[in-house]
Amino acid sequence: MTSRKVVVLGTGGTIAGRANSGSDNVGYKAGEVSVADLLAAVPGMSDRLRGCELVSEQIAQIDSKDMEWSVWRALQQACLKHFADQSVAGIVITHGTDTLEETAYFLHLCLASVGQGKPVVLTCAMRPSTALTPDGPQNILDAVTVALDSRSTGVLAVCAGAVHGAQHVQKAHTYRVDAFDSGDAGPLAWVEEGSVRWCQSPLPAEENSGSAMAVHIEPWQAPRVEIVMNYAGAGDSLVNALCSMSTGAMSPLKGIVVAGTGNGTVNAAMQVSLESAASSGIQIALASRCAKGGVVRASPLPDGFRTYAGLSAVKARVRLMLELMMSATDIKDR
Repeated sequence: MTSRKVVVLGTGGTIAGRANSGSDNVGYKAGEVSVADLLAAVPGMSDRLRGCELVSEQIAQIDSKDMEWSVWRALQQACLKHFADQSVAGIVITHGTDTLEETAYFLHLCLASVGQGKPVVLTCAMRPSTALTPDGPQNILDAVTVALDSRSTGVLAVCAGAVHGAQHVQKAHTYRVDAFDSGDAGPLAWVEEGSVRWCQSPLPAEENSGSAMAVHIEPWQAPRVEIVMNYAGAGDSLVNALCSMSTGAMSPLKGIVVAGTGNGTVNAAMQVSLESAASSGIQIALASRCAKGGVVRASPLPDGFRTYAGLSAVKARVRLMLELMMSATDIKDR
């Protein structure tokens, strides 16, 4: 009988970082330690696996502030490959904290119905592997615990003992080891001494977005979508500059996400420039720069504008990119 497996995909990040001193938690270089070496240094792993096999694969070795489309694509393809193996119980991804929420949401949209309910669990660290008290080993141990829990499904994130869903997870602190939360939604569960205590049911990877079909598209090319923010005195200069620079560019602008004030609001000048951009075919998504809540509209949006319930600006960008890619593919196939 083939033993069950947990696959760990490494991408670098602080969890794989090294500093010259054990007391240095910020002056380190991310992505220095291989995922295989990280796993070998986690005490208690064999007990937590309960007879399962641990398999690792290095997908990238980067600081997550440098995360890009090609690594997302490689992660998504690796998940597809490993889930094709029926013995794989779940996948863990070691990741930097800075863009973890974006990667988690990307995979949430692109792994619908893949893995037959088996989870993909992202984990991270706020301290490098060389710290006096690194948080990475415990986070990895907790992530493996969640990956093997029978109730886990979809794309999850585990950090400092808390389990978050990909739709809501966000980095909320610059330095503390419990740097993540889920805003209004709250965490799904806590990992406590090798057991998962659920307080909410995890949701499967998204099945109705249409962008999940993107797993079958070859080759993948990311449409260019930028983010602008509304603030006091912002005006229309940033939107106008983006649109003017896009003319004739090798990677023309396809979308703009606005991190609006309050309930996704923008100043009058920016509104005019966004409507002009929309009339030229650029898609506009309104989000909020607020840490909690989503954009709630009582009146219809102008043509070319959209909102995504509860999504931050960075997650709205991920969704808009995939929707634009799917739209372009639909047009091409007609």
